[in-house]
Order: sequence, then C-alpha cells, then structure tokens
Amino acid sequence: MVDILLVLLGFFMLTWTFSRYETELDVQVPTAHEGKEVRRSPGEVIINVKADGSIIMNRHTFSPEELTTTLTHIATLYPDQAIILRGDTTAPYNYIIQVLDICRSANIWNVAFATSQASAPPTLPVQSPE
Repeated sequence: MVDILLVLLGFFMLTWTFSRYETELDVQVPTAHEGKEVRRSPGEVIINVKADGSIIMNRHTFSPEELTTTLTHIATLYPDQAIILRGDTTAPYNYIIQVLDICRSANIWNVAFATSQASAPPTLPVQSPE
C-alpha cells in the first residue's frame, strides 16, 4: 500500500510541476466574454483534447482506457480532485464529451473548462431591413 502511495505522490508532484506548462501545447481553447477567472490550485489535473481527438495529460498521450484507469486511481485517493479540461476549438464535440464521460465513470465531478479571454465584447448580428 505504501508503494502505491509513493507512486501517486510522485505523480502528483510531477503533475503540479508540469501543469504550469500545459498551456504550451498546440491546443487553442475557445474564448469567453464572461466568466470568472479561477485561481489555480496545486494538484489540479489538466487534460488537453487536441483537434484530432488525442488526449494529453502531463505531456503524455492517453488512450480512453488508460485515462479511465488513471482517473479512477486518482479519484479513489482524492475524491474532490479538480480536473481542468482544455479542448481545442476545432475538436469535434464528441471528443470532449468522451473525456467528460470518462471523468464521470471515474467518479470525478469537479471539472472545469479552460477558455481564453476574448479581446472584444460580443456583437449581435445586424439584420438588414427588408
């Protein structure tokens, strides 16, 4: 049991260290005009979903089965584990839903979506008079 805890402790230390660099991946998150900026907390897990559907966590590519196993182990030890989901703007929606389903099956409910701040407020389309 102690060896499993040491492995997971090492995993979280690496996750915390590398989570600051996860934004360097070639994932372009959608922009948001409203919302609150959440303060980052140590130990949160960042999952990136690229446009081709590949799932990257801690700079490693995971299959859906591997991600399920990993998140299940994490949720067993840390029931309130926070997940930040960074989905590429061009990724089909079913890839994002797949990761959400994996989080749900691993019993992880604390999931946030990463967005970037929009540079200008949204404008409504103007209808031309007919």
